[in-house]
Amino acid sequence: MTADAPHPIARLLGASAAGLLLVGLLTGLLAGAAMTDKIHIEPHAALAAHLNALMGTFLLVSYGWSLPMLRYGDVGKKRIAMIFIASSFSNWAITTLKACLFVRGLEPFGSDANLLVFTLLQIGVVLPSLVAAAAWLNGFRRS
Repeated sequence: MTADAPHPIARLLGASAAGLLLVGLLTGLLAGAAMTDKIHIEPHAALAAHLNALMGTFLLVSYGWSLPMLRYGDVGKKRIAMIFIASSFSNWAITTLKACLFVRGLEPFGSDANLLVFTLLQIGVVLPSLVAAAAWLNGFRRS
């Protein structure tokens, strides 16, 4: 790696952000089709999936930008990156699924589909995102 070459973790985050942006923009088309009754999915959840992907893109770029400021070594930085990447893509995918299933997934009650979405959101998005965010913040502390 030369002095001007991007850090491999920053490159991974940048590529993941670009992929997430692409699926987010494509999901925007899906949301538009749902809002104009061209397809049968819940339009507000489809729009939420679109926005989740865009917000995840900004999260990945922001974390990549902050890498030089963190006190962690490459292993710690990559662990946090992988959690953020996985949870960002999961947030998009699960919210898209939720739009197709017409469920909210915000509480563990109701139909089996609702319970599935709730469980997937907790395990794939909420808990890992909280852990990664706390670790990211902790990385700014001085040793």
